[in-house]
Amino acid sequence: MTDSCIIIPCFNEANRLDIDAYKTFQEQNDAFDLLFVNDGSTDETLSVINNLKDKAPNASVLNFEKNIGKAEAIRQAVLQLDKHYKYVGYLDADLSTSLSEISRLLNIAKTKNKTFVLGSRVKVLGSSIKRKFYRHFFGRLVATFIDAFILKLEIYDTQCGAKIINRELATSIFKEPFKTKWLFDVELLARTKKKQGANYCKANILEVPLNQWHDTEDTRISFLDFLKTPFALVKLYFNYR
Repeated sequence: MTDSCIIIPCFNEANRLDIDAYKTFQEQNDAFDLLFVNDGSTDETLSVINNLKDKAPNASVLNFEKNIGKAEAIRQAVLQLDKHYKYVGYLDADLSTSLSEISRLLNIAKTKNKTFVLGSRVKVLGSSIKRKFYRHFFGRLVATFIDAFILKLEIYDTQCGAKIINRELATSIFKEPFKTKWLFDVELLARTKKKQGANYCKANILEVPLNQWHDTEDTRISFLDFLKTPFALVKLYFNYR
């Protein structure tokens, strides 16, 4: 039994899940458990992850009959985790952030004794960060606004879908439902600052450049989500400034 669990939210992922990658990694590594969360999928996702659970060690499945959204699915999973876990994390099912990368973030959290470690999609020499231009451009606008007017913690990439959090802190900041749909990563940081203070954040939150991150063709963020972003940012500003 490990002291860490990585949550994989899944909604209609039957054709995108790299079963071999998950199975091989789990056979060769026992650093953490995997919890696949089926978020009311209407395809064969539940069957696929149940089959993976039966073949891969340290894998389990949490099933929601109705779709509740990625943020709420992760939130519910965190609150239902066994209390023996010391660290909880999450990453996207399509492995745009690889399992080896999330393992590296977990190791950094442990060795550096940090309570919140977030992956960062910043291009540096020697890394392989592949993002579509429009998503990168829009993401930079959002991230700049967020840090300048809400967080003020000098964080470069708030929305990367790879995070490691101390379970006690996670239980606290995941306790209440999120106010936005896909900016919940920002809310986690804002809640940490609001509850613990800026000095705590600067001492315990660490942003780590990823060695590899690749955009997938099938993005789950719609154009309508982009149009709603300004309203979500205003909501975050007035709730967490």
